[in-house]
Amino acid sequence: MKILGIGNAIVDVICKVDDQYLKNNQLTKSTMKLVDENEFKKLLSTLNIKETVSGGSVANSIVGLSQLGNDVGFIGKVNADDFGQKYEEGLTKEKVQYFYNKKKETSPTGTCLVLITPDAERTMVVFLGIAGKISEKDIDEKAVKRSEITFLEGYLWDKGKPKSAFDKAMLVSNKKAMSLSDQFCVERHKDNFLDLVKNKLDIIFANEQEIRSLIDAKNFEDIIEFGKQLGKLLIVTRGEKGSVAIKNQEVVECQIKPNLKIIDLTGAGDLFAAGFLHGFINNISTKGCLEKGTEMSSKVIQKIGARLD
Repeated sequence: MKILGIGNAIVDVICKVDDQYLKNNQLTKSTMKLVDENEFKKLLSTLNIKETVSGGSVANSIVGLSQLGNDVGFIGKVNADDFGQKYEEGLTKEKVQYFYNKKKETSPTGTCLVLITPDAERTMVVFLGIAGKISEKDIDEKAVKRSEITFLEGYLWDKGKPKSAFDKAMLVSNKKAMSLSDQFCVERHKDNFLDLVKNKLDIIFANEQEIRSLIDAKNFEDIIEFGKQLGKLLIVTRGEKGSVAIKNQEVVECQIKPNLKIIDLTGAGDLFAAGFLHGFINNISTKGCLEKGTEMSSKVIQKIGARLD
């Protein structure tokens, strides 16, 4: 197996809202907020659902990699409820091997409200449910050892038990890649994330805000300098400014595609990571990896949701 993803198994519930809706519900645009079941149900009752998809950041990347013809798998915890069944079916349909045996749990399957405003930004409200209770017992060691790269998400650090799952996977992985996931996530776990980036990971994906927050960079030159000193492969996405990959003294840049009709930025980073990792495991040049990532993210932002058809 080429790549195994480990992350929060979350059903994405995609809805269109206006800016006022965010203000009325004390939500900060373009961020991710964790809520309890009551708050989640309250918000859900006020929304019109556009579609539901088997989501979660790393799961989106893994599906993208599968669509590009790679042999991939995913570990994420769901309940044996309706959403859990839909989740597994959604991955299986995309030819992703799902290394988790679901059973009846006290908490429901994790769900994420993806609120899309007219400017195409997405604001996420997440009820982790059982996804947030993934533990080391849920990690299939054989699957981890069989894969060339284990791809993890920073979101896994948000609760106690998931960290033990993360640590176990790190211990037995061949090569370790991670997405920093979210600026708030970085701020919550800054010291731990810095240790991971400097000492434990081989490949790091971040957007400019996340990496800036992690290293307290004053400008982009600070980020380039940090990347050069790091000795790992650091990939930074910069929105309209494109993307950059840094390893040792090599700094490779890639521009965004022009004239895109942006509808929804959900999954842009996830699909960028899919494209880049596809290039990486198929021995394409760093520039080629960035271009494949850019191509994938360009496609997904011109449609609703984090999946390419």
